This record gives sequence, structure tokens and C-alpha cells, in this order.
Amino acid sequence: MHALKGRAHRIAADGEVYGQHPARERELFVVPRPFRRVVRFLVNLASGRIHIPNHAGTVSALALFAATGLYGMSLGGHSQTVAQATTTAAGFAIEDVKVSGNSETSEIDILEKLGLDGETSLVALDINAARSRLAELPWVEEVELRKVYPKTVEVNLKERKAYAIWQHGQDLSLIEKNGSVIEPLRDNKFANLPLFVGRDAETAAAKFEKDFSKWPQVRELVKAYVRIAGRRWDLHLKNGIVVKLPEEGIDQALTLLTRMDQEQRLLERDIVGVDLRLPDRTAIRLSPGAVERRQAALDARTKALKKLGNPT
Repeated sequence: MHALKGRAHRIAADGEVYGQHPARERELFVVPRPFRRVVRFLVNLASGRIHIPNHAGTVSALALFAATGLYGMSLGGHSQTVAQATTTAAGFAIEDVKVSGNSETSEIDILEKLGLDGETSLVALDINAARSRLAELPWVEEVELRKVYPKTVEVNLKERKAYAIWQHGQDLSLIEKNGSVIEPLRDNKFANLPLFVGRDAETAAAKFEKDFSKWPQVRELVKAYVRIAGRRWDLHLKNGIVVKLPEEGIDQALTLLTRMDQEQRLLERDIVGVDLRLPDRTAIRLSPGAVERRQAALDARTKALKKLGNPT
């Protein structure tokens, strides 16, 4: 019985069902299984059993033309332009940009990097590309960008921190604590930051300044830290005195300098330099005026001694 039911559902090429006319079964063509639903649909369509809505052909043709047009625009690279124009017309044009976390980065620079022209669509805005452009700004360390529909973009920045000023040749640059250059120094806003001068000074600055922090009395007098041959430091004081530090044993040298200044007020005298490079001696260089005064005092002392030795 099961076998007979199976045969009763076999469909011939012309739609006739097996089992109804056994005499003709040998003449009929058996449709392969994968195509049976298609043939059944066509038979029902031809017999009027399936109803096609009005204007279905028109809609299908329009859909075909639209798909073809979109494919052509995609090949021509115009899909982004069309998408932007469409979404802008639909009320998604960016009208507000909210910026937070910026202290040194101007909002004008941010807007330029976003590339907004008053008609830019929020839907068509490429967040990843905009984030990459904002990251190119000198002060930007991290950036978060978010779309807030229908018309707002939120920009949250984390900026780099200026640690010191680095002079290399005639150029002055702001640097981070790790020595990375932020941007050229453009105004006096950061004039109170420590000044490091010379090759490799920017990378050695943080470690030296940390070690030097144990000597606040001397640090307050320093105008610039000058790196010499990438090995040691000279301290240029605000009053013009240059203190030459050794390559090693900086703590001992600064201990001696502090003691001499406390006991003899050395750094207030008419001198131009203190050489602490040798551990067993300290060389002090007088200013030209002090040299003249010292020479005049020596000459006067010599004359006085001669008078005492040769009375008239």
C-alpha cells in the first residue's frame, strides 16, 4: 500500500500524476526530485491556481533597475556619496559636535579633522577613519568617537602631558616624561617647565630630574640642564653661574656644592663657574670683574709688603 501511495505522487513532465492512467505510465517522463517543486509551481501558475498581485511586474522591474544602479555606483565608487546625500535629506545631517577632554587641542582643529562641511551625514560618517585623523593631532593620546542620532557627534580626548622643554640646536620642543616630542614650543605658556638642552637630553631628562629632586635648594636656582656628550650634565643657574657635574657621583658633588653654598654663600659670589668633575678638588672660576678686583687687591698687597720691607 505504501508503495502505491508513493507512485501516486510521481509527477510527469506535463503535470499528469502517475496511477491515474496506468496504460500511459511507460510513455511519461519522470521529473528528477530537485526540480519537482519548480515544475509544480509552473503548473499551478499556468492553471491559474496562483494569484499574482497587480503591478508586481512593475515593482519587480523597478527593483531590478535599482539593484543594477546601486551595483553600478558601487563599481564607480559613488555609493558613499549617494548614501550621504540620501541620509542628509532624510534629516541626519550633523549639526552638533560635543568635545570633551581637550585643553591644548582646539575645537577648530578637531572639526577640520572630522571633515564636516555642514551637509555631512551622521549615517555616512566613517567613525574609524575620523578617529584615525583625530589621533594625528599632536596633543591627542587617545580618542573616543560616538554617534548620537539623529544629528550629534561626541568626541572625548585624552591629551598628552608636557613634562619639559627640550632645546636641540636652535629649536625648542615640548616633550613628555618619556622623552617623546609633542610639538614645537610656540608661546610662553609653558615657560615654567624645566629646560633640557642637548643631544639625548630629552630621553635622560626624567631620570636625572628625579635624582636631582633630592636637592630642592639647588634645583630652584637652575635655569637649564645641559647634556654634555651624552654622558654628564652642566647646571646653568639663573644668575649665570655654570656648575659642571661629574659623570658619576652626582650625589657627592651636589652634597659638596650645597655645603659650600650654606657655609660660604658660594653661589651668591661674583663667580661664573664651579667645576665639580674631580672628586678630590673643586675649581671655582671668577668673573672678569672679580678677576680684576682680585688682581688689584694682590697688587696693592704687594706694594704694601714692599713698603714694609723697604722703609724710607
